[in-house]
Amino acid sequence: MTVAVVVVAVLLSAAAALALTRVVRGPALLDRVVAAEVLISIMIGALGAEAAVNRHATTLPILVVLSTLGFVGSVALVRFASGEEA
Repeated sequence: MTVAVVVVAVLLSAAAALALTRVVRGPALLDRVVAAEVLISIMIGALGAEAAVNRHATTLPILVVLSTLGFVGSVALVRFASGEEA
Protein backbone atom coordinates (compact mmCIF):
# COMPACT_ATOMS: atom_id res chain seq x y z
CA MET A 1 0.00 0.00 0.00
CA THR A 2 2.83 2.41 0.68
CA VAL A 3 4.20 2.10 -2.86
CA ALA A 4 0.84 3.17 -4.27
CA VAL A 5 0.75 6.14 -1.92
CA VAL A 6 4.22 7.23 -3.01
CA VAL A 7 3.33 6.86 -6.70
CA VAL A 8 0.14 8.90 -6.27
CA ALA A 9 2.02 11.59 -4.34
CA VAL A 10 4.72 11.83 -7.02
CA LEU A 11 2.18 12.03 -9.85
CA LEU A 12 0.07 14.66 -8.10
CA SER A 13 3.18 16.68 -7.27
CA ALA A 14 4.36 16.56 -10.88
CA ALA A 15 0.93 17.63 -12.12
CA ALA A 16 0.84 20.48 -9.62
CA ALA A 17 4.31 21.64 -10.68
CA LEU A 18 3.29 21.66 -14.33
CA ALA A 19 0.10 23.56 -13.56
CA LEU A 20 2.03 26.12 -11.50
CA THR A 21 4.40 26.56 -14.42
CA ARG A 22 1.42 27.33 -16.65
CA VAL A 23 0.07 29.80 -14.09
CA VAL A 24 3.38 31.66 -14.04
CA ARG A 25 4.23 31.48 -17.76
CA GLY A 26 0.75 31.45 -19.28
CA PRO A 27 0.65 33.79 -22.25
CA ALA A 28 -2.98 34.75 -21.70
CA LEU A 29 -5.34 35.27 -18.81
CA LEU A 30 -7.46 32.31 -19.86
CA ASP A 31 -4.42 30.00 -19.71
CA ARG A 32 -3.69 31.12 -16.18
CA VAL A 33 -7.29 30.66 -15.05
CA VAL A 34 -7.51 27.18 -16.58
CA ALA A 35 -4.25 26.25 -14.82
CA ALA A 36 -5.72 27.49 -11.55
CA GLU A 37 -8.77 25.28 -12.16
CA VAL A 38 -6.43 22.35 -12.75
CA LEU A 39 -4.70 23.11 -9.45
CA ILE A 40 -8.04 23.03 -7.66
CA SER A 41 -8.78 19.67 -9.29
CA ILE A 42 -5.38 18.35 -8.18
CA MET A 43 -6.08 19.48 -4.63
CA ILE A 44 -9.44 17.70 -4.71
CA GLY A 45 -7.74 14.54 -5.96
CA ALA A 46 -5.03 14.74 -3.31
CA LEU A 47 -7.55 15.24 -0.50
CA GLY A 48 -9.69 12.40 -1.83
CA ALA A 49 -6.68 10.10 -2.01
CA GLU A 50 -5.66 11.06 1.53
CA ALA A 51 -9.17 10.34 2.80
CA ALA A 52 -9.18 6.97 1.04
CA VAL A 53 -5.79 5.96 2.41
CA ASN A 54 -6.62 6.98 5.98
CA ARG A 55 -10.20 5.68 5.73
CA HIS A 56 -11.99 8.72 7.09
CA ALA A 57 -14.65 11.05 5.77
CA THR A 58 -13.84 14.18 7.74
CA THR A 59 -12.46 15.93 4.64
CA LEU A 60 -15.74 15.61 2.77
CA PRO A 61 -16.90 19.18 3.55
CA ILE A 62 -13.57 20.51 2.30
CA LEU A 63 -13.96 18.53 -0.91
CA VAL A 64 -17.46 19.93 -1.41
CA VAL A 65 -16.25 23.50 -0.88
CA LEU A 66 -13.34 23.05 -3.31
CA SER A 67 -15.65 21.52 -5.91
CA THR A 68 -18.09 24.41 -5.55
CA LEU A 69 -15.24 26.90 -5.82
CA GLY A 70 -14.04 25.25 -9.02
CA PHE A 71 -17.53 25.27 -10.52
CA VAL A 72 -18.24 28.90 -9.63
CA GLY A 73 -14.81 29.92 -10.93
CA SER A 74 -15.42 28.17 -14.24
CA VAL A 75 -18.84 29.74 -14.68
CA ALA A 76 -17.48 33.20 -13.81
CA LEU A 77 -14.66 32.75 -16.32
CA VAL A 78 -17.03 31.76 -19.10
CA ARG A 79 -19.31 34.71 -18.37
CA PHE A 80 -16.34 37.08 -18.28
CA ALA A 81 -14.82 35.71 -21.50
CA SER A 82 -18.10 35.85 -23.41
CA GLY A 83 -18.88 39.38 -22.20
CA GLU A 84 -22.36 38.35 -21.08
CA GLU A 85 -24.18 40.67 -18.71
CA ALA A 86 -26.56 39.34 -16.05
